[in-house]
Amino acid sequence: MRWAQDIKPGILALAPTLAAIAALAAGLILLASGATPSEPERLRNLVEFAPLSLVEISHFVSSILGLVLVLLAFGLRRRLDAAWAATIGLVTLSAILALLKGFNWEESVALGLIGILLLPMHEAFPRKARLTRVEITPGWMLSALAAIVGTVSLGLWSFDNIGYSDELWWRVMADNDVSRSLRASAGVAILFMVIGIWRLISTPATPPVVGDDDPTFERVRAILAGSEDAPPEANLALLGDKRFLFSQSGETFLMFGVRGRSWIAMGPPVGRRDERMELLWRFRELADAHAARPALYGIGPDILPEAVELGLSIQKTGESAAVPLDSFSLKGRKREVLRRNWRKAGEVGALFEVVPAQAVPAILDELEAISDAWLKHHAGGDKAFSLGGFIRRYVAEFPCALVRVDGKIVAFATIWTTPDRTTFSMDLMRYSDDAPKNVMDYLFVELLHWGVGQGYVAFEFGVAPLAGLEDRPLAPILSRVGRLMFERGEEIYNFRGVRRYKDKYDPIWEPRYVAAPHKWAIPILLADASMLASGGMVGLAKRPKRPDEPSN
Repeated sequence: MRWAQDIKPGILALAPTLAAIAALAAGLILLASGATPSEPERLRNLVEFAPLSLVEISHFVSSILGLVLVLLAFGLRRRLDAAWAATIGLVTLSAILALLKGFNWEESVALGLIGILLLPMHEAFPRKARLTRVEITPGWMLSALAAIVGTVSLGLWSFDNIGYSDELWWRVMADNDVSRSLRASAGVAILFMVIGIWRLISTPATPPVVGDDDPTFERVRAILAGSEDAPPEANLALLGDKRFLFSQSGETFLMFGVRGRSWIAMGPPVGRRDERMELLWRFRELADAHAARPALYGIGPDILPEAVELGLSIQKTGESAAVPLDSFSLKGRKREVLRRNWRKAGEVGALFEVVPAQAVPAILDELEAISDAWLKHHAGGDKAFSLGGFIRRYVAEFPCALVRVDGKIVAFATIWTTPDRTTFSMDLMRYSDDAPKNVMDYLFVELLHWGVGQGYVAFEFGVAPLAGLEDRPLAPILSRVGRLMFERGEEIYNFRGVRRYKDKYDPIWEPRYVAAPHKWAIPILLADASMLASGGMVGLAKRPKRPDEPSN
């Protein structure tokens, strides 16, 4: 049977779709059967041998199972093993109930054939996620609602056009049929409402967050300390809000955040380059097994070949600035404004220093006071996921650049270093109300000079969101919308201002991307990434306090 082996992959590829159609058909059969009149002669013969209560229960339960099978059709389409097993069990039970509710043997045969059709398809459903992980999409809700409305309309039409007999038993049976149909329809509607509410409040089970009290955190620190090509933003792994996947050797990790059914990897795998592809495949397969939406967020051009091999769709989200340190200088007319700002800060007594990580705990109280004052004037509050927030334990992980005036700290920036000293960057940047004007220009210039002295090659200046997107007729729609927001969205975020500020340092701009299984999923994933970074809707809605507004 060599030909059977040859066509087996194609059959398994089609099996989820065929099974979903079969389950949907079974569900519609049960819903329609529950909403329409029973065959009178069969029902009269049945009640002579079975109690009427069993008939009523079978009729009601069959309709409920019809809606559940419509739901399971979406689970089968997503290749869930639990959906396959549940569908076989439910169509078998429904076939029995079809006999008990009115001796509907045709319905029993149809349901039995569907169960037999699904039995040999088990191999096509490898996902081991629980049924509670099925994503109740708006499409499913609309489909289920259409099925309910359609079957209820069919029932109303059927009973409105029924031919009544003058015999008393026929009238009693018809009235009972109407009652059964109404009960079944009400039960299905209530179940549909319950599922809709559950969809709004439920979240899937997720891998645990690894915090600083977890032994795994030490593995993360060790990998960061010895990684071959860790970018500066890999230090976000120490923030304590990530999940981690480790390679088989334990020398590489991938960090990701979870919001709802979105699994968003923050940057590429960190550690050994030769383990990167294997870890990316594991991430995608694990997300697939949990019926989740995976994404690679904030990735650069070097990871795009792997993203393409994973079968992901790619969208540019902005550009990252890197300042080559060997060519940076304050000389020349082009740097006149930057040079003037740096000099003026020095003239009022600003002094720069870098405090090593082990000495940071001693000044945390001063830094926290500056951070709190800074946050009062800036919207959104502390960040997370893709940006660091002021968490005392997290701040103490890194060296800290300070600006002092008359011995008092007036500004600081935490420094992300890398083991190979190719690049470094900063994370938190905060200053007090007492800081000199343009203090951040002074801090950045001094920080670049410090990097040269430490042997670093480049300074990562961070991302300018939505920069570099094209608004051309043939450009992707997301790029065109992003370009429009970059040009006109200053009330939402200072997109152009961020780009202009970083341009003062003549950086090299490198694109940043998000990669996801489908183009349509990218806006959802970007929204979820924003929520992770801002701490949800509450953090996103925060606004700076007015001067006359009392502090908390």
